[in-house]
Amino acid sequence: MKQLIINPGSTSTKIAVFDDVTMIFEKTIRHTSEELQPFNRVVDQFQFRKEMIISSLKENNISLNELDAVVGRGGLLKPIEGGTYLVNDKLIKDLETNIKGEHASNLGALLAHSIADEVNIPSFIVDPVVVDEMEDVARISGHPEFERICIWHALNQKAVARKAAIEKFGKKYDEVNFVVVHLGGGISVGAHRKGRVIDVNNALNGEGPFSPERTGSLPAAQLVKMCFSGKYTEAEIYKIIAGKGGICAYLGTNSAKEVSDRANDGDDKARLIYSAMAYQVAKAIGEYAVVLDGDVDAIIITGGIAYDKDFVKMIEDKVKFIAKVIVYPGEDELLALAEGGLRVLKGVEEAKTYN
Repeated sequence: MKQLIINPGSTSTKIAVFDDVTMIFEKTIRHTSEELQPFNRVVDQFQFRKEMIISSLKENNISLNELDAVVGRGGLLKPIEGGTYLVNDKLIKDLETNIKGEHASNLGALLAHSIADEVNIPSFIVDPVVVDEMEDVARISGHPEFERICIWHALNQKAVARKAAIEKFGKKYDEVNFVVVHLGGGISVGAHRKGRVIDVNNALNGEGPFSPERTGSLPAAQLVKMCFSGKYTEAEIYKIIAGKGGICAYLGTNSAKEVSDRANDGDDKARLIYSAMAYQVAKAIGEYAVVLDGDVDAIIITGGIAYDKDFVKMIEDKVKFIAKVIVYPGEDELLALAEGGLRVLKGVEEAKTYN
C-alpha cells in the first residue's frame, strides 16, 4: 500500500511517500516569507502549495497513479474522538471557514483531498490536535463560565502509545493504561485508558507544566492583575502565555538544548529553571496517574526534549514508583500519519466520519 503524506507547517510543507511503513521518498518544501506574503489567509496558500507538491513528485518520478491513499495532517476542527477520518465535504468546509481557528495544518486535509480526487483514491486525516475523549468530570473547571478543553499532541502521543502496547506488552492499545508525556515546544500529559485519552492538559493555552515557549498554568489572580495593568494588549498577553512564556521568558531562549548546555556549564539559573520544568512534568504525571486510579502499565516519555537523558532522568527519579518509564525520543509525524491511513487500508479499523 503506497500513501502520500502531507504535513503543512507555517513556512514549510513536509511530504513523504510510504510503501506500507517504509518511507521511500521524503522532502521538506521550504516557503519564504516573500513567497507567502501575497496570501491574506492560510487557506489562500492552497493552490501555491499544491503545485509545489505535484512538481516535487514529478521531479522524483512519483506518479499519483501509484498511490492507494493520501493522508494530510489534521487541522483545527470541532472536537472529535481519536482515529483516522475520511476527508469529506463537511470537514473541508470547516477548515476552509476556520471554524476553530486559522493554522497551517488546516491545509493538510484540503491538499490531501484535492490530490487524491485527481486519481479517485481516498484521503484521510489522523488524530488532529483537537482530539477530545475527555470524560465529563474532567471538563469541569471550577466556574461555569469556563470549560476545560484539550489541545494537545494527539498524533504523537497515540502513535507511541500504540507502539509501546505492542512492543513492550504484546497487547493492543485498547488493552493498556498509560500516562504519556510529549516534551516539545509545548508539553502535554495525557491519561490513556484502554485506547481513549480520558484527560489531558491544554498544551497551548495555559494548562499543565511550563515548556520552552509556554507558561503552562499560572496563578490566576496575578494573571488578572497583569491583564488589567494597562501595560499589555490582549495580543501581548496571549504571546506571553504561548510563544514567549516558559523557558523563553526566564532565559531568553526557546532552545532546551541550549539551556541544558548552560546548566551543565555551571549556569545556576539555567539549572534551576530546567529542573523546575522537569519538576512540573513529574507533578503532572502524578496527577494523571491519579486519573487512572493508579492503574498505570507504563509512563511513556516522547518528543524532542526526550533526547536529553539528564532531563528524562530528573523526571524518572520522581515517578518511577508509579510505573516503569519507557522513552521514545523525538516524534515521527509522517510515519504516524502513514500508520493511521494504513490501518484503514488494511481493514484493521474503519475510517471514521466527520459530522
